[in-house]
Order: sequence, then structure tokens, then C-alpha cells
Amino acid sequence: MENIPNCLYWTISVLAILSMLIPVVRHNYWVFRVFDYPRFQKFIILLILIVAWFFTFENPNIYEYIILTAEVISAGYLFYIILPYTDFGKTMIDKIKPNPGEKVLDILVCNVYQHNRNYQKLIDLVKEENPSVLFFLETDEEWQNALKTVTKNYEYKIEVPLANTYGLLFYSHFPVKNYEVNYLIDDDIPSIVADLEYNDQTVRLFGIHPTPPVPQENPESTERDAEILLVGEKAEEFGKPAIVFGDLNDVAWSRTTKLFLKSSRMLDPRRGRGMFNTFHAKYWFLRWPLDHFFVSPHFRLVDMKVMKSVDSDHFPIWISLVIRNEDTKNQLEISEDEEAEVDEKIEEGIEKGDAN
Repeated sequence: MENIPNCLYWTISVLAILSMLIPVVRHNYWVFRVFDYPRFQKFIILLILIVAWFFTFENPNIYEYIILTAEVISAGYLFYIILPYTDFGKTMIDKIKPNPGEKVLDILVCNVYQHNRNYQKLIDLVKEENPSVLFFLETDEEWQNALKTVTKNYEYKIEVPLANTYGLLFYSHFPVKNYEVNYLIDDDIPSIVADLEYNDQTVRLFGIHPTPPVPQENPESTERDAEILLVGEKAEEFGKPAIVFGDLNDVAWSRTTKLFLKSSRMLDPRRGRGMFNTFHAKYWFLRWPLDHFFVSPHFRLVDMKVMKSVDSDHFPIWISLVIRNEDTKNQLEISEDEEAEVDEKIEEGIEKGDAN
């Protein structure tokens, strides 16, 4: 019986270390990519195991010292991965107060969870906050009709309700000069591009919701990665104020997101400020950042926050921004090998998708 705690400790330790190593494998299959998500949870589990080691082994042998060393190295690696998304990380854009009388560009993004029919909580949130721009995902015609009590106040609309959990609804108080609904990778998964008039400038908004790498949706991350990187490429080509936002079904610390930041030359406002976990709203111990805002260097942050639950599996997320001079000092540099990797991922996703 005295060996049971030791066996249990070894089993959990090996599984924890393997779960840390699996995402290092550059394979698009969901078994590898899904382990990108719970990096913080794995870090906490490893810390608990490190502490528990001292109470589990009275006279540790060489193998028990080896497992402790492996746990410390694994925890250190995970800490390095998540550090930029804590208060100890370096910020990428400055936070400022708007000038007196200056209008801010505030955007509310919410994956409503299509099968959630408690419309009133989201309606109340919009009434309470009255953001300049709304972007709702997983919206079908029932959601579109239910939200009309608040969206009727928004003059500019892009509505693509769908019953396949990939419907999009976009509303703006600011004028929309022109827009497109695109099917970049898959012919049943839309994204939007909208040129907004804001403070005498044109701001290009990209709203996306690619498929997650999970068995019931898509067994590989190929199409998701391609859509994220393709939108980043389009934002970089625009060369003017731009924002990419939505439920990217990818975490802030993944390799794809890092490649996106490097290739798009965009900035992540959550860096140095926290994780801003938006999923899963129902389980406090299984939360990570799936909903994102990425901004070009023309913007400064006024505020960013995760909003209260609207009975979805995602929390809504909010950002307030103002435009200032372009500040590129915190952009990430991209190598030639990384540029080639981005091009390869985009080509693979387009070939695998059915939109072209």
C-alpha cells in the first residue's frame, strides 16, 4: 500500500511532462494542438507536483531526483511561455487617457453560443455599455431577431446569420464606408472586412471566427492557422490603422499567434496586462484566452476588460482605443524562415479548404 502514493505521483508527473512536450511537436493534428490551450493550468499542476515531491519521497533515489528536475524544467518553460501575458510581461502598446471631448473606438466582441437562448443578458449588456461597435459570433436568425431591440440603434450593419454556429453580426455607430463578407478558407465560414470612419481616419476592421482543432469541428488546425495568418497578411498590406478581432479559437501564446504578430506587424494589447481569459465561462479551472483584439501601431489603449457572463460558454470582451502617431518600436521581427512558414501554412490551408 505504501507504494500507491509513489505510483500515483509518477503517473501524474509523467502525464504532466508529456502534456508540456506535446505542443512542441509541429503537427497540425488536433491531438497536438489542443494542448496549446491549458498552459497555465499545466504550470499550476507542475508547481503542485514539485511541492508534493518533498512530501512523497522520504529517501529519494536518482530517478526521483530526475523526475523532480524534469518538473522544474517543464514549469520553468511554461512560465516563460505565459510570462508575457501576466502583469510582469512587457506591454506592446501604451495605455493613455483620451483627450477631453475625444471619441473613443470601443468594440464589444461576444461569441454568444448559438444554442444559448438567454438573449436578455446580452441585450442588457449592450444597453448598459452602448459600445461603438458590436461583433457577435455563432449568431443565427433567432439571435439576429432577438437582438433587434438594441441593434436597431446602430445605423451601420453587416449581418450574416447562419445555423452552422459560424454566423456573424456586426453593428457600428461609426460610418462604414465599405465592407466585404469573405469566405477565405471554407465556403461556409464567413469573415468580414469593414472600413470605418473614425476621427477623420479610415480604420479597417477584420472580424473572424475560424474553426477550432477539435474532433467534432475540424481534426486539424490547418484551416484555422491559414485564416488567421491570411488575415494578418491582409492587415499588413493595408498599411493604415487596422484591428483584427473575434474568436480565433487559438490562444495568445501559440506559435500561430506569434507568427501572426510577426507577419502582420500588429500588436497585442493584452501583453503585460493579463490573460483576459474568455473561455470556458462555465468552468473556472479551464479558462484561456480565445477571443482577441490585435491592433496596428497607430492605436493606444484606453481600456480592455472581460465582461460579465451572458450565459454563453465565452465571456464577452471589450476594448477601447484611440488613434495616435504610429509607434512601431514594439513590433516583433520575423525571420526569413518564419516568413516561409507563414506562406506555407496559408497555402496548405487554402488547398485543404473548399472556398477556392
